[in-house]
Amino acid sequence: MYAEDYDDEKTWTCCNDRQTLFVLLYLAFCTLAILFHDTVLAKPVRLIATFIHEMSHAIACWLTCGEVRGIQVYENDGGVTTFVGGMRCLIIPAGYVGLAFSAMTFVMMSGGQTSATIATVGFTISLLVALCYSPNTLLVVVCLVYTCVNVLVAAIEYYVFSPILQYLVLYYGVTVGMYAIIDIHDDTVFAAIHGSDAHACNEQVWPACHPQIIGLQWAFVAIVFQMIGIWVSLLQMSYECNELGFMECLSVGFDGNLEDSEFEWDGLWLQFSNMTVRRQDDDY
Repeated sequence: MYAEDYDDEKTWTCCNDRQTLFVLLYLAFCTLAILFHDTVLAKPVRLIATFIHEMSHAIACWLTCGEVRGIQVYENDGGVTTFVGGMRCLIIPAGYVGLAFSAMTFVMMSGGQTSATIATVGFTISLLVALCYSPNTLLVVVCLVYTCVNVLVAAIEYYVFSPILQYLVLYYGVTVGMYAIIDIHDDTVFAAIHGSDAHACNEQVWPACHPQIIGLQWAFVAIVFQMIGIWVSLLQMSYECNELGFMECLSVGFDGNLEDSEFEWDGLWLQFSNMTVRRQDDDY
């Protein structure tokens, strides 16, 4: 939806049907993640969150010219990445930061079919790559199951029903993002667990920074990443971006400059008002 104010300032407005559905699904997934995060129902997603955490350590190791020896995930939602070389000052914090960044990426890529497909393919490749680095039995099962889920949902997306793949990618982004924030709070802020990544950072990277302060920084980053993901996804689903590619939508706003535009939420309430009116009409 597009609006122009009396002072000729142009604005991005929310929400059309797709954006409204995105907001509702985001809130629903977020609520489910928070309510069931400590139950057996959340175990499959918590395991994949642990995988992404460990994979983030591994990616940081590779990017800093280190060698990854093994990636493992355990039933207690813990995991271990063994490596040699690389820059520990980047590898150690990469776990939680990488998890939050991955969640942001999933959320922002859920805004379109092509971007959701790219996110799914990238995620699936990372699952298969992990199988090459001495995985334990549980990680093998996790990687194979999620690979099958991704392939099956992608097939349904292109041959049966769309946009189910976008819903799956959004689900990954919201739940993984919520678990990142919850785990950071529980393991590094509320109770600084000895042996956690925050303690390792304090001992090996930032001796002057208390582990709980490091955890607070990571929590702030995780929340900001989620906000960025929401913004980009809503932007991608706006009417103004219908004819634009993903990168074009990010780089081009009204008059070629997004910085001069604003974002209004009038359309969201309009959607709810319209739904209410339709229900009243149906009653008559």
